[in-house]
Amino acid sequence: MKKNSEHVLTDLLEGNARYATAKSQGVDNAALRKETVSGQSPKAYVLSCIDSRVPVETVFDQAIGDIFVGRVAGNVANADQLGSIEYAVCALDVPVLVVMGHQSCGAVKGACNGVELGNLTSLLEKIKPAVSEVSHDTPPTADQLTKIIKANVENTIQYVRDNSPDLASKEAGGDLTIVGAYYHLDSGKVEVLEQPEGASIMA
Repeated sequence: MKKNSEHVLTDLLEGNARYATAKSQGVDNAALRKETVSGQSPKAYVLSCIDSRVPVETVFDQAIGDIFVGRVAGNVANADQLGSIEYAVCALDVPVLVVMGHQSCGAVKGACNGVELGNLTSLLEKIKPAVSEVSHDTPPTADQLTKIIKANVENTIQYVRDNSPDLASKEAGGDLTIVGAYYHLDSGKVEVLEQPEGASIMA
């Protein structure tokens, strides 16, 4: 993993530690708005669930212009999401992609319970492979649900690698680091699931 990626990951995790201990840094949003009018250079892309309890910039203690955030129920990926990530990585040289699931994910629960509702039905189909990998119990136990949420993160990462030759090439060449993560609603802490090779910062 390149030093730039390691620096970004360290910054995100240090920001999360500040957030989890109620020590988030103060920022001058008015000044940041002016500074970023002419352009942007975010350091990471975070693909997260839409859950209102997971405010991504806040969770990592990041400010205007710091990170791209892609949000969709169950933090799954499709062609549109891949295109957005490709823009960040290939056009703006973002070196880190974080795919982050979270505790008690409603979309994952829906997939476990076979929920069907309009276009949500096809979205939940993307999560069902993770359900099958872990348990066929309905509903799953709390421990099983956690494992399914984490398996879904790993499946999304694999989807990115399998369906975007550009991103796979960037990762293989060391220009992109992809990390899986799990956000704990109760503590506010981000747990790293997939540790990049050589990343000693991931405890």
